[in-house]
Amino acid sequence: MTDPVPFAAAFVDGPEGQRFRLPVRIYYEDTDAGGIVYHANYLRYAERARSEMLRAMGYGQAALRDEHGVAFAVRGCTIDYIAPARLDDLLWVETRLLSVGGATIEAEQCVEREGTLLVRLHIRLACLGKGLRPARLPKTLHQALQALVHPTSAIFLVTLLAS
Repeated sequence: MTDPVPFAAAFVDGPEGQRFRLPVRIYYEDTDAGGIVYHANYLRYAERARSEMLRAMGYGQAALRDEHGVAFAVRGCTIDYIAPARLDDLLWVETRLLSVGGATIEAEQCVEREGTLLVRLHIRLACLGKGLRPARLPKTLHQALQALVHPTSAIFLVTLLAS
């Protein structure tokens, strides 16, 4: 018997501040013929985790679009593939905010299996408004996101960009 899919997406505290954790089960559709997760699917898992994090904060993507006239686009992404995930694995996607600007968000997302790091993503998001032009984050969302940024994140970000 295998463990059921947990529905325990939640914010958790850690030494680097708050992170959002989302469980992801690997199905046949996620894998190649050898049962290994196709590399592009990690981008999907990361997107789901960011969307669920916003939803948990009370900011669904549709509401942001309809009520505030904004949406997010990935401006840049760096991915380190460390180890493969396989069919039936239960993965956790952790999202940690590194910085929040007026119209940008930087985040680190890690995909883990039983505490083992499989994939690390560094994501730069742009907030877009009417005509898909850069737009400022809604004030209440900016404040809520900023509260999740740990003070040491700026040091991590400078080190990452310098490497």
